[in-house]
Amino acid sequence: MALSRAQLSTVQVVSAGNTTPVATVANNKKIFVKSIMAHNKSGIVTATAQVYIVPNGGAVSESTQMFNVTVDANETVFIEPAYPITIAATGDTIQCGAASTSVNFFITGDKEA
Repeated sequence: MALSRAQLSTVQVVSAGNTTPVATVANNKKIFVKSIMAHNKSGIVTATAQVYIVPNGGAVSESTQMFNVTVDANETVFIEPAYPITIAATGDTIQCGAASTSVNFFITGDKEA
């Protein structure tokens, strides 16, 4: 299995109260998420950021939520699981959400070539 080593997303801005897909499996080419960065660009408000692993046809919910982190104003939280998160089926997604203020997300890892 050949891997393409690169960023899995560009910086994704998720506005308060929203959730956005930031990485999606295409053509059954597995994605291996090594790290997720969440940056609170607000200079005043503390942010709450969520990360969901949503299977194809599924929805963002408590049962698909993997991380819920607090990000202080102008700070970045780095989430690095001990083992890469693997999503494998076409249409499976990593989705990120923001509660009280906009949060920038960036995901790194590998994908099958």
